[in-house]
Amino acid sequence: MRVGCVREIKKQEYRVGLTPGNVKDYIHAGHEVYIEKDAGVGSGFSTEEYVKAGAKILDTAKEVWDISEMIVKVKEPLKEEYAYFHKDLILYTYLHLAADRALLDAMLTSGVKGVAYETLEENGSLPLLAPMSQIAGRLSVQEGAKYLEKPFGGEGVLLAGVPGTPKAEVVIIGAGSVGTNACKIAVGMGANVTMLDVNLARLAYLDDIFGARIQTLMSTDAMIEEAVSKADLVIGAVLIPGKAAPKLMKKAYLKHMKPGSVIVDVAVDQGGCCETTKVTYHDDPIYVVDNVVHYCVGNMPGAVPRTSTIALTNATLRYGLLIAGNGLEEACRKYPVLYSAVNTYAGKITYENVALSFGLDYTDIQSIY
Repeated sequence: MRVGCVREIKKQEYRVGLTPGNVKDYIHAGHEVYIEKDAGVGSGFSTEEYVKAGAKILDTAKEVWDISEMIVKVKEPLKEEYAYFHKDLILYTYLHLAADRALLDAMLTSGVKGVAYETLEENGSLPLLAPMSQIAGRLSVQEGAKYLEKPFGGEGVLLAGVPGTPKAEVVIIGAGSVGTNACKIAVGMGANVTMLDVNLARLAYLDDIFGARIQTLMSTDAMIEEAVSKADLVIGAVLIPGKAAPKLMKKAYLKHMKPGSVIVDVAVDQGGCCETTKVTYHDDPIYVVDNVVHYCVGNMPGAVPRTSTIALTNATLRYGLLIAGNGLEEACRKYPVLYSAVNTYAGKITYENVALSFGLDYTDIQSIY
């Protein structure tokens, strides 16, 4: 198969879909690999490294898209890339279609086979989302701590405090991978941490792991409102695979929060779990609503691209090789776990939560082939 990888064009996105090592693996498996010139520079991989790995270097993204049967990316395509879509192209990347109707329409119209990292489910986990969730969760506390500083508009609170002063109160909504990793860092930095989730079994697990160092609470509207009113830092870590994030943080709650407190909405890629969320970028990451600082960067792991690229491709390579080696259809038949990643196929929506997000028709992928 002809496999391509292009430079990410999302603002301040430095990750890349394939490392030079990945290129070697695809070529060793008998595939041709096409890389856009300088695609990996932001992650510290030079064009020369891709050449040594055996890739064919092309000068423009259009050339790569045109020749490739499968494109391996990191972020969802932007509207400037929609013109490159062609029928039967396999697009293997994060898609987040529930938050992007324009992209969904473009993929349906063109007949692109959309394989989404974030919905691939195996043994009850999301293995292609997990590495970025781990990074985003850990970054969320790091960034939140920074924007609590007074020069950035925060209330001027140190997470750990010092002897004789109160520690910061960190509230994490959602106890999945993002929330758990945020909890690890917040506890490690010495903050008081409250975790909220609707899954009592998950809360019991975290209670066993962290013990008296955290408070676990059932996630209800009343409990969230009460918890955030005392918070210095709120982490939004809610995920429903393939579906728009529920708006659990209401705008009305902000007026009861401390002036200069901070919200970091990690769910922003799926539309955000705060009613006041809007996408921001690394060069202008925050805005203020009702005296509460909002950090809503849509590609948080892009701030640490070397770590992120290696972590992501460690997870995606295995499934990418299965698709390239068998074709998408046969790969799904042989490895049914891949069905869960197919969001669009032959102009139809094949992931139910994406269809539900827009009130559109859903087609079971296994009924098509």
